[in-house]
Amino acid sequence: MKKFLVLGVLFLLPIVAYLFFASGIHNFAKLPILEENIPELQFAENVQFENKITVLGFLGTTIEREGGDLFNLNQKIFKSFAAFNDFQFVYLIPETIDLAELERVKHELGLLVDLSNWHFILTPQENINTVFKSLKTPYELAADGGSPYIFIVDKKRKLRGRDDDEDYGVLYGYDSSDIAELSNKMKDDVKIILAEYRLALKKNNADR
Repeated sequence: MKKFLVLGVLFLLPIVAYLFFASGIHNFAKLPILEENIPELQFAENVQFENKITVLGFLGTTIEREGGDLFNLNQKIFKSFAAFNDFQFVYLIPETIDLAELERVKHELGLLVDLSNWHFILTPQENINTVFKSLKTPYELAADGGSPYIFIVDKKRKLRGRDDDEDYGVLYGYDSSDIAELSNKMKDDVKIILAEYRLALKKNNADR
């Protein structure tokens, strides 16, 4: 009797485990879509939102904001996910920026991380305004044309964030000067969206 019981457990356990994980794929929490049809970067050469998971920022002419935004992002977000080739940082920057200062900051940042998936795009302020307004958030650009808030745009050009955040209700963007917000919220949300795409890829491969 014990032999049959052991054999039954050994037979049923893999089936139960498979059903558990299979259902987990379908019930996996997804990062909410807050806005769709973010316009493509028509003014940027070789940098697009489509088919990339993008952290989008608006640097403004004040390159190093209080709190050292770029370096915070590198330490708390980018370094953890740098291995993903379809994960990129895109910063839109007014053409009036001090280019020497920008190059200095990029050089310092490049000493800490490979900048091949960081894109700093110089463009007229009108283009920056258009992209920022398309996000349809309650935030506004600062006087220097930038913002401390950064945003997650998925591979289909949809803005992702939280619709039930305990502090804000709807969380459209993440304050890059707030290390706690980057560590406790944004990092988790990037993990979710990357896992979402990995699971979708596995499912597609399994279906084939």
